[in-house]
Amino acid sequence: MTENLDSPVTRQLQALGVEYDVIIIPLDPDKKPVRSLEELLTGQNRNPGQIVRSLLFRTGSDSFVLLAVAGGGKADWAILRKHLNERRLTMAQPEEVLEATGFPVGAVPPIVLPKALRVLVDSSVFEFERVVIGSGILGYALDISSAGLRMALADAEIGQFVKA
Repeated sequence: MTENLDSPVTRQLQALGVEYDVIIIPLDPDKKPVRSLEELLTGQNRNPGQIVRSLLFRTGSDSFVLLAVAGGGKADWAILRKHLNERRLTMAQPEEVLEATGFPVGAVPPIVLPKALRVLVDSSVFEFERVVIGSGILGYALDISSAGLRMALADAEIGQFVKA
């Protein structure tokens, strides 16, 4: 377990007894990732499908919903609208992501989110033994077991939310 990264995410994982490895993502001078996490993992002989992306949606009723998907999974908008009983969904703007989650785009984890934020998790996330999630801090991601992530996601709704 690497404990030299301190964030709400690492603190929650430690409290749950979930071990993790820190993945450093090089940043350019503008504090943006130099290359994609997918490229970085491929270069480390890891499967980019293991990346859990946190997608934030604004609903027609003006609330936010976070969807965690594995790898390149594409949200199925029709399924999401039906599940949420919403007629309209849009992707949140970057400034809305920070406001709604407390984390910047590129570092949003699917855990330690505000209680008011509804969290959906596509079941594809649990097809891997290990997954990579946002650490809450730009330039770092966390490699954890999917069982550990499931434990940390105790209150999330798990289902089929991506296109087959």
